Amino acid sequence: MIKNKTHWKLLSVTLLATIAMFAGTVSAKFIPYDGPTGANKVTEAHSAQALEHAKVAGIHGKAGHASMITDHAEVALNHAQAAEQKLGGESRAHMTEGIAHLNEAIKHGKMSHADVATEHINEAIVHINASIDGQ
Repeated sequence: MIKNKTHWKLLSVTLLATIAMFAGTVSAKFIPYDGPTGANKVTEAHSAQALEHAKVAGIHGKAGHASMITDHAEVALNHAQAAEQKLGGESRAHMTEGIAHLNEAIKHGKMSHADVATEHINEAIVHINASIDGQ
């Protein structure tokens, strides 16, 4: 049995850290580090998430849901920016162009211009696809 307060504090901190690590691994935003060889997996995961959210934004765009375009375009943008940092060459250039279109889609989505936002989302999808094909 632990009688010392210091030991209880240490045990509590260890338990909290363990719970936090476990919660982080189950959350959708956490991508575990696989070391240098896992960098491609992380980049591919971010690229795939960017593409998926851009496609969902496009679906909402066809329905005229400007606020939903903005929501999904923002998530796509976060993933695209994360992927862009790890990409090189033509793949990076396409992702950069996709990011520019996502930014425009967000801007127009916030102004309730669903039609213009949708055009930019569609362009972003083309460039994100091209980026993934080049990986």
